[in-house]
Parts: sequence; C-alpha cells; structure tokens
Amino acid sequence: MNSRTEVLAQVRGAVVGSSSGAVSVAAHGIAGGGMPPSEASVVLLLVACAAVGAAVAAIRIAGRDGLVLVAALTAGQLIGHTTLGLAGEHAHSLGLSTPMIAAHLAAIAISAGLVRGAERACLRALAAVTRIVLAILAPAPVSTGTWSATPVYRAKLSLWLLVGSAAGTRGPPALA
Repeated sequence: MNSRTEVLAQVRGAVVGSSSGAVSVAAHGIAGGGMPPSEASVVLLLVACAAVGAAVAAIRIAGRDGLVLVAALTAGQLIGHTTLGLAGEHAHSLGLSTPMIAAHLAAIAISAGLVRGAERACLRALAAVTRIVLAILAPAPVSTGTWSATPVYRAKLSLWLLVGSAAGTRGPPALA
C-alpha cells in the first residue's frame, strides 16, 4: 500500500460521507420530505454519514472501481434517507416516492462525479506541492570554473629538438 492510494481512500471517504449527508438533506427537502430536519436528526445524520465515510475510507479499491463507488454512494444515500425518516418529527414514512427516488439517483450520479473530481484534484494538488517542496529543498547549483589542462611553461629546447628531428634528408643508406 503506497501513500497515494491511502490519500485517495481518505479523500473518497470524506467526499462520500459528506456528500451523503448533504445530498440526503437536499434530496429529502426537494422531493417532498416536509419540514427541515430537527437538530437531533441532523446530529444523527452527521454520525451516520461519518460512519459511512470512515467505512468507505477503509475500503481499498485497487483500480478505482466505479461500481464500488456507486454502491458506497447508494448505501450512504439509503442510510441518510433512513436516518432522516426515522429521526424526523414530521409525518414521513420510510417509503420512497418517485420524485424522491429520482432525486436520490441524481444525487448519486452527481456525487460520483464529485468524488472522481476530488480524487483528480487531490492528486494534482499533491503533485504540485511535491514539485514545489522539491524545488525549494533542492540544493543550489554551485558555479565552479571549468578546468582545462593548458601548460603554463613550454620548454624551448624540446620544441627545437622536435622540429629539428623531423627536418633533413636522413634516410637509409643508398645502394651504390
């Protein structure tokens, strides 16, 4: 397990848990759930959605499987709907009306897109922070003069001998 998958699991759990709670309240209200939830039902919903988020964060998804994500979002929506239905003080059964089902399904699809977007944004942000930290902590380049092997002293006699040895007509003896 590397840190990338652990970070993505934590981001996935946080987004699934928080979106389950927020979308449950929104879908509940939009689809005719009645009055806004009471403080006690909101606290119970927060605890339930935090548990869903922690459970999703504990699941290690190897290939970013979309089916597991949709199942987790569906479970979060179901838990959120059940929590609001049981803890609410208004007359609302646990039954699902057609508009409420449509609102929950739309919320699942939107939440799945939000989770994928949050995962990509997290990876890009972590990559940018890593590049910045590495650039800051990288050692500064040291400028040194380049070294070249150029002689400082040239002997005059050795040059004269080299030039003198190449010139002349010396060769093998001629056959007479």
